[in-house]
Amino acid sequence: MNSETIYIIILLFLCADFIFERFLEGLNIRAMSPVLPEKLKGIYDEKEYKRFQSYKKENNRFGLISSAFSFTVTVLFLAAGGFGLYNDWIVSRTDSILWQTLFFMLGLSVVSTLLEMPFSWYATFRIEEKYGFNKSTLNTWITDAVKGVFLSLIIGGLILSAVVGFYLWTGSRFWIYAWVLISLFSIFMAMFYSRLIVPLFNKQSPLQAGSLRDKIEAFASRTGFRLKNIYVIDGSKRSTKANAYFTGLGAEKRIVLYDTLLQDLTEEEIVAVLAHEIGHYRKKHTLKFMSASILQTGFMLWLFSLLVNIQAFSEALGSDRAYFQLGLVTFAILYSPVSMLLGICMNIWSRKNEYEADAFATRHNEGEALVSGLKKISVKSLSNLTPHPWYEFVYYSHPSLLKRIKAIERTDR
Repeated sequence: MNSETIYIIILLFLCADFIFERFLEGLNIRAMSPVLPEKLKGIYDEKEYKRFQSYKKENNRFGLISSAFSFTVTVLFLAAGGFGLYNDWIVSRTDSILWQTLFFMLGLSVVSTLLEMPFSWYATFRIEEKYGFNKSTLNTWITDAVKGVFLSLIIGGLILSAVVGFYLWTGSRFWIYAWVLISLFSIFMAMFYSRLIVPLFNKQSPLQAGSLRDKIEAFASRTGFRLKNIYVIDGSKRSTKANAYFTGLGAEKRIVLYDTLLQDLTEEEIVAVLAHEIGHYRKKHTLKFMSASILQTGFMLWLFSLLVNIQAFSEALGSDRAYFQLGLVTFAILYSPVSMLLGICMNIWSRKNEYEADAFATRHNEGEALVSGLKKISVKSLSNLTPHPWYEFVYYSHPSLLKRIKAIERTDR
């Protein structure tokens, strides 16, 4: 396959991805019914439901503008030979493949971040604030952005350096060593993310002794779940939306509650939400999901190792010979349909896991409280209660609220 053909395929993939996403967004917006299904009536009052529809439509319009901007910049940069010109400039300044790759990817990352920041600011301080979600100050938002960029550059830079080092050391077998490294890093982050990364952005405090902690520990004991670490995170620092999650492995496992969850839900509802999270652990969903992700990473790296040295990949971006960094960019674009298909499969599996976790909570007499808690969380975040089936199929990692309620009721009979 020559470089012209690859160039055309790249353009087709970029266009197809943009059109497909906008098509599904359009279907999802049109699927919003002015009347809620019978089982969901009473969740939103008329005023709140209109507010939800306005919120979703405004987000959709803004999403169209931001994605169209990103798509246009990428296509114009590609058509103008920007990748090749930028790579030539980098190559003229260093002969090291390692530094060429690092500087090339660093430049793309920095420019991409700078272009995205105005849209992120508008989404946070115009849309989210308009509908009462945003609690973040400008200083917090800037600090978060700076920390996020530095973390991404440091972690991404170290991993990319190692991958390139393996490539220079072992040639086509580099993917094996890279796979082992990334897998170990993923396991490490799964264990220590809440201890090492979260404190850079949020304050976590142990849940104080009292009625709620007693109820949580009683449920954990009743289901044979060893639980010592229950933390409250200051989510209200940035948003009014509520959440809870389970994180860590082994002795590092912990349950984290957003302080907004404590404000919005009753103690019984919080216990039910945590029963769902414990269900994930007891069903080993986290371990299974991580294993699948590691296998996906291995497949991607193996495929990349077969294609990175193909000269036409670099020529398609405007170069005269094969370069690791240009091969990486071309591969990332061409791999996107595969990534989407794998993502859909993972979402199907994730929705199945959510049903199983709901069933676990329900079988331990938490079904009614779980339904009540899910309703409150959905309303508080203005969630779409009637998504289009295709949109849900492609993007939703959790089933829609109505489907979850029906499944819980079937289990509870």
